[in-house]
Amino acid sequence: MTGTKGNTAPTVIVVGAGPTGLLLAGDLATAGVRVTLVEKRPHRISNLSRAFVLHARSLEQLDARPSPTTTLNGRASRAPLSRSLADDLEAVGRPLGRLRLFGRLSIDLTALPSRFNHVLVLPQYEVEEVLERRAVKAGVDFRHETEVTGLTQDADGVTVEVQGPDGRTEPLRAAYVVGADGMRSRVREAIGLPFPGHSVIRSVVLADVRLAEPPETLLTVNAAGDAFAFLAPFGDGYHRVICWHRGRNVPDHAPVDLDEVREITRLALGRDFGMHDARWISRFHSDERQAPAYRVGRVFLAGDAAHVHSPAGGQGMNTGLQDAANLGWKLVQVVTGHASEALLDTYQAERHPVGRAVLRSSGGIVRLAMAKRPWTLALRAALVTFLGICGPARRKAAGQITGVGFHYAAPRGSHRLVGARVPDLALADGGRLYEALRGGRFVLVGPRAHEVGPERAARLTAARWASDRRTTLLVRPDGYVAWAADSADDDAIEAALATHVG
Repeated sequence: MTGTKGNTAPTVIVVGAGPTGLLLAGDLATAGVRVTLVEKRPHRISNLSRAFVLHARSLEQLDARPSPTTTLNGRASRAPLSRSLADDLEAVGRPLGRLRLFGRLSIDLTALPSRFNHVLVLPQYEVEEVLERRAVKAGVDFRHETEVTGLTQDADGVTVEVQGPDGRTEPLRAAYVVGADGMRSRVREAIGLPFPGHSVIRSVVLADVRLAEPPETLLTVNAAGDAFAFLAPFGDGYHRVICWHRGRNVPDHAPVDLDEVREITRLALGRDFGMHDARWISRFHSDERQAPAYRVGRVFLAGDAAHVHSPAGGQGMNTGLQDAANLGWKLVQVVTGHASEALLDTYQAERHPVGRAVLRSSGGIVRLAMAKRPWTLALRAALVTFLGICGPARRKAAGQITGVGFHYAAPRGSHRLVGARVPDLALADGGRLYEALRGGRFVLVGPRAHEVGPERAARLTAARWASDRRTTLLVRPDGYVAWAADSADDDAIEAALATHVG
């Protein structure tokens, strides 16, 4: 499947057709921005991904985007206008209301302040399928089997040299480029950014297997002694196994077979569930790295091109999706002339600290999970006990892992709500806030509906609270508060709209 190639140059080139690149390209194209998506792989949705969960904040972002007509795993459905991308994925994934860490610690997600008070278990390729269909429908120009070989930028734009499937090279010119091309990003390399960090775990084994005895839980994970193992279902009869043994520090290319997978799983989980018929086995290593900048001139980094970390907590794909949600609407505002270039600097200011926090939390989880020395085992036991009895700390941990707890820094003197994530709230017309966000617009919501003039109708929706709440909020297209007031007259609202909506 490919998009329709336009006759005009793209305004934005996105490199990398994983979840981050697909969401970003789809957002831009849906807003009318010309987008070319460059991907070095041939067109196919791969089942070799390591991501298996969508967290609440990612599902909220996908709920703010309407569903196209979709076909999921051969099952066709005509998606009504009220249906979202999150609805499409909820239909094929399986919800899990509780996360278990370190064997004894259980984090209840049903109390999350979100419509999606669970983790959705589904393989990454299901997410990519939905996002690709949306991007194709929006008119993204896909260039598969095309690799970036060079990049230069000037004051007016960026020239990307690409090599296509026929071996020929050609220049592509655009106003902006986003590198969402993974840990070994050619875009990041081309702009000269380092990727400091180190390997956390070496010789992690991945396998897709059938099980004679299905696990009792949807996600099965545990560490015991020197071994760690994780099991998750694909939904097609196979399970993904991710396992590691401290004593087997061998290169990624070292041979691996099903007997090794069975042995490590038995050590970590107590049994191997009758593994058989492996369709794929490999090794990889897990790094912790972060680029010092997410923007250099007209070039941006997102997803694994900007940050990689251990798979603990399942935050990798989710952090990339939220990068895309943050950057997309800002590029639209600037490209369409409704905001200055300064708005693009807030991408670094808002998302780099989140990436750093995810590196720390996921790294902390994996280090505690594999604790061996007496003092680290004692620390883990104390942490488990503390989180088990301290509700606020447990809720903070849940907010960090699921993404709903992040709050962007606000300018000095701003209202306390500026930069906060807005939960899905009821509106006076019977709808929900995230339904109102599906147009890709700002949403102004308050005790009375503000009149929207024709000059802003394409970028702003006005709504009223269903409750007697008096606060007025200007909600950004990514669901965070741009401006707020406990009481506001028309002049104050107009000033806020001029500043943020343009």
